[in-house]
This record gives sequence, structure tokens and C-alpha cells, in this order.
Amino acid sequence: MNEQRKNLTSIGFSLVAIVFSFLIAGIVMLILGYNPLEAYRALIDGAFGSSYALSLTLSKSVPLIFVGLAVGFALQGGLFNIGGEGQIYIGGFVAAITGLALSPFLSSWLALPIAMICGIAASALWGGGIGLIKARLNINEVIVAIMMNYIAQFLTSFFVNGPFIAKGSMTPQTEMLPQKMQLPKIIPNTQLTTSLYIAMIIALVYGIIIKRTTFGFEVRAMGNNLHAAETGGVKITKTTVLTMAVSGAIAGMAGIFEVFGTYGRFIDGFSSGLGFTGIAIAFIGQSTPLGIILASLLFGSLQAGAMQMSMMAGVSANINNFIQGLVIVFIATPNMIRYMFIKRRQS
Repeated sequence: MNEQRKNLTSIGFSLVAIVFSFLIAGIVMLILGYNPLEAYRALIDGAFGSSYALSLTLSKSVPLIFVGLAVGFALQGGLFNIGGEGQIYIGGFVAAITGLALSPFLSSWLALPIAMICGIAASALWGGGIGLIKARLNINEVIVAIMMNYIAQFLTSFFVNGPFIAKGSMTPQTEMLPQKMQLPKIIPNTQLTTSLYIAMIIALVYGIIIKRTTFGFEVRAMGNNLHAAETGGVKITKTTVLTMAVSGAIAGMAGIFEVFGTYGRFIDGFSSGLGFTGIAIAFIGQSTPLGIILASLLFGSLQAGAMQMSMMAGVSANINNFIQGLVIVFIATPNMIRYMFIKRRQS
């Protein structure tokens, strides 16, 4: 009952903070000479006003769901996976190269899942490596993850600017994946693919693992109190590595499904900060599947509606970044500070 009351209080606080963020952004618009009501009307229309607008909102939300779940899973175990950006690049690149290599020899029904599994395995190894360094050498996972982000970005950039660049292309990108290797569109002529369904399935599996399995119990025990969990028989090294490996695998899915869905190829720099946005999504969503999905939809709708707001109301599309920043300040930042305080107290 106390947990339910705590969740309701948290949801209420989040809603108030979101409304407050929009009010502050509206005041800023007024000061700059814009009509905030007209701007928000255009924002809603651009995000939900048509089937195309809704598909754009959902397509923007899907990668955020994956990275939010990835960060949230690590937080459940008391770990801070700030390495989602690198895991996105590694997963997307390995899957793309594997798909291109297999497509001439295997049917798409076989080549596509193999390519995706290879990408997921690569990102899981990348994340698990961070956990192993944390567990064995007791080096802070945030520092290790930041360094590995740079390694992943520069490594994939080197390959896609060199041996794997598409022939005749001036843009650093791989060859286009065959159409049969790309995910089907839910709505024709949009960016919304069946990755939406996969994101919902992963969110469901996330909840089942955390709440209904022995591994999930060990992850939560480690996150609640590391020393108590170790005393209770939890193998900290093993659980740390596995937690970060699962987190890395989920983050890698964001890159894989962007490559096989939205873009149809690996493009250098395609992520543009998805891994870092996922941190805010996880904290806003309280690391719960439903909360992460709702937070992702909020950020996805802001991104989708920003262009319409710019065209119809004359407000810079960057206002969506301002609103996202306010939401992060009011919701995510206090949770981050609370998390850091708890971790320091336990150490």
C-alpha cells in the first residue's frame, strides 16, 4: 500500500512538473512576442493531428523507449549506464555489416534475425565489459562508459568512412540494406516500423524479469543495498556483469532498429545523443516500463511537433529542447541527485 501511494505521489509530481515546464516555456514565448496558445496548438497538431503526425511521434519515441529501458534496468541494479550512446553505435554497426554480408547468401527470414542477434550480442558484450571493469577493478562505471562511448563512436566512424563506406557516397554510411532486410512499415510512407511492437514486447519482458524472476530479485537487491545483497548470497560480480550486459543489449536495440527501420543503413553519427536522452527518460519514468514508455512519448511528441510549431507559429523548433530541459530539471535532476546520495551513503 505504501509503495502504491509512493508511485501515485511520484506520478502526480511528474505531471505537475510537466505542466509547470510548459507554463514557463509559454511565458518565455510571450516575452519574445509569440502566442504560446497558438504555438502549443501547432505542437499538438504536429504530434497528434493526423495519422502521419502520430506515426512520426511514435517513430521518434521507439528508440527512446529502448534507451530508457536500458538505463532503467541498470539503475534497478544500482548501476549508471551512461554508455548507451556507444552501445547504440556498436549494435547498429555490427548488425548492419552482418546483414549486408549475409543478404546475398541467405533468405531475409534467416539473415535478418541473425544480423539482429549479432548486433544485440555485440552491444551486450560492450555493456558487459563496462560491468566487468566495474566489478573486477572497482572503477566507476560512469567513467568507463564515457570512455567507451568515444571508442565506439570513433571506431564505427573510422570503418564507415573507410572500408565499409558505400561506393560513390560522399556521406559516411554503409550500403543500403536490401529492401527485404528492412523492417516492414506499420503505416506506409512513414518512418514507423514494426520496431514499435518489439519495443512494447521488450518493455513487458523487462517488467517480468525485474518483478518475477530470481535474476530480477538479485538485481533489485544489489540496487537497494550492495553489501546486504552480498551478505544474502548474491554474486555481485556475476550480477553486475549480467545487469550491464542486459542494459547494453537493450540500448543496442535502439541502434539496430533505427538502422533496419528508419534509415535502412548505418550512417555515421545517426544517434545524435539518444543514449544521453535515455538517461533522462529513465529517471522521469522512475525506471518502470510504463513510466519509461510515457516519458518517451512525451519527448517523442515534442520532437515530432517542433517543426509544425515552427512553421505555423513562427517559434523556433529549438523550443522543444528548452521544454525537454525544463522537464529534466524539474523531474530527472532531483531523482539523479537522490540516486547519487543513496549510492554514496551505501558505499
